[in-house]
Amino acid sequence: MNHKKKWALAIGALLLLAAVVSAASHADVFADRSNLAWLLQHQANVIDFHRAHPLEATCAFFCLYVVIAALALPGASLLMLLAGASHGLIGGTLLCLTACTLGATLTMLGSRHLLRGPVERRYRSRLADIDAGLAREGAHYLFGLRLLPVIPFALVNLLFGVTAMKTRTFVWVSFVGMLASTAVYVNAGRELVRIDSLASVFSPGMVTALIAVGVLPLLTKKLIDRWRVRRTAGA
Repeated sequence: MNHKKKWALAIGALLLLAAVVSAASHADVFADRSNLAWLLQHQANVIDFHRAHPLEATCAFFCLYVVIAALALPGASLLMLLAGASHGLIGGTLLCLTACTLGATLTMLGSRHLLRGPVERRYRSRLADIDAGLAREGAHYLFGLRLLPVIPFALVNLLFGVTAMKTRTFVWVSFVGMLASTAVYVNAGRELVRIDSLASVFSPGMVTALIAVGVLPLLTKKLIDRWRVRRTAGA
């Protein structure tokens, strides 16, 4: 297959994957056995395509994730699962984390240079809270929001675009702050590869991965609360 045909195939796969992600994100794919079978079937298709065309598949996946992150479209969780299935824990985590950070940064820069006025008018009270948090904790405030997203991901990107935070600070804090949650989801996707039947869903590895997805927000909140108490006591 020549170079042009490969890239045409990659673009087609990107559009198909976007449609699959959009459809799956509006449904509970784990709600019943038929939905889980559907997920496993399409996961195999993604893995097969990646093995046949690794560069094209990775580029298509990366671009799709950047668009989803930048425009706050549904499907990021499913993409992290697919990344774990196709790229493994380390490769999938780095791929998703880089794409997500880039998408978030594009939104932040768009807010800063194109939408500053509308954002400031629409979210005046929220911005006051953000400014107070930054004055109190500095970059640690954004780090906490990335670890425990009490404010929606897209809104954080918009609001920090009209703050005084430097772009490079926003990038590295976002990257580090989203590392744990991304790795947990990607690891769950890696475990999905090992499922060869619906009965295998309750294998020890898969159960552990799902527990990690549920426990991470609770553990993160406790750690952040403890850090803030110590910081206040030491002030």
